[in-house]
Amino acid sequence: MKKTFQLHIEGKNSDRVLDAIKHEIRKYIKRERGRPVPAGADFWDFDCKFGSTAESAAVAHLSALIGLIDGVVREGGTQFYVEILAKGGHRQARPAPAGEEGEGGATSDGNGADGSAD
Repeated sequence: MKKTFQLHIEGKNSDRVLDAIKHEIRKYIKRERGRPVPAGADFWDFDCKFGSTAESAAVAHLSALIGLIDGVVREGGTQFYVEILAKGGHRQARPAPAGEEGEGGATSDGNGADGSAD
């Protein structure tokens, strides 16, 4: 999806236009996630760009899009550009935190929960 959205449309309530735009973006993401994942991929990932125009669009995270849209509305903007491109993603194992290797973390020294000896 590569689209410039107008926030002020003659004859329409601006709040309803904003709700319709957010719904369209969420609907697109849901539709793309419902498609079969490409071979060799684990999930659908999205490359997103956001800006006032296509030329000024900067890379943005998918979860930040709605907040960025609300920011444009607060600033009184009249339009914004959103680009959302689906791609196959690969899950990576999380590195084990250093505290789980027996160092630090929760230790028991024989005292009860309140710190007193039994």
